[in-house]
Amino acid sequence: MRSWDEVVAFVLALPDTELSTSYGRPAVKVNGKAFVYPGREAGSFAISSPLPEKELLMETDPDTFWETAHYRGWPAILVRFDSADRERIETVIIRAWWDRLKKPQREAFGERP
Repeated sequence: MRSWDEVVAFVLALPDTELSTSYGRPAVKVNGKAFVYPGREAGSFAISSPLPEKELLMETDPDTFWETAHYRGWPAILVRFDSADRERIETVIIRAWWDRLKKPQREAFGERP
């Protein structure tokens, strides 16, 4: 994904998502909960991520997944645009979306990717 617009296009293709705002900035939400938003750092966007997964992502692919002091200890991870493994980024986005679904929505979609 090369830009915020490309990220948004992918995320809005997921069921029940909407482009909205969070803390006065653009964000994509499902069920009123933001899970993808532009990062405060140039060249990156942020995805909500459980802390154990966040640590694993940063350890296994630090060229793609990273954090600043602003995100330290917070369940969100920065993702660099133009990273090589688009499929992995899409999976992380879908997991963040799935984590915010209601039980009936999860059952309709299936298991967490």
